[in-house]
Amino acid sequence: MRALLQRVREARVAVEGETVGAIGAGLLVLVGVAPDDGDDDRDWLVRKITEMRVFDDANGVMNRALGDIGGDVLAVSQFTLYASTRKGNRPSWSNAAPPDVARPTFDAFVAALAARLGKPVPSGVFGAHMDVALVNDGPVTILLDSRRRE
Repeated sequence: MRALLQRVREARVAVEGETVGAIGAGLLVLVGVAPDDGDDDRDWLVRKITEMRVFDDANGVMNRALGDIGGDVLAVSQFTLYASTRKGNRPSWSNAAPPDVARPTFDAFVAALAARLGKPVPSGVFGAHMDVALVNDGPVTILLDSRRRE
């Protein structure tokens, strides 16, 4: 699994003009699923996201995690995180899991994240064309990959 974390002051996702998920301060997490991702990939990613110290402490040092600030997470499925651009100029999506594999994996990811945070995690609508709006804080943007463990 891959996740692109963006530290935000606020974020929202809309489908057909209707907001389906929104948060205040926290992380917007775009999530891509590979065909063979398993529970260990999901669990590693959930732990990293919840424990990542990317929020400023009193001295302005990134030393606080989501729980320390009472932050929220907005999760959005994003198969394009597995784009391959090796050939030509049109990306290939063959490294991304097909929808029948990716949807339950993404849903399990959101549920595990909510359980770990102890609160609901709003998300986009899987497979829908979504409008994502955010106020990036910093900006701070970090790419996580469960296979590379980075």
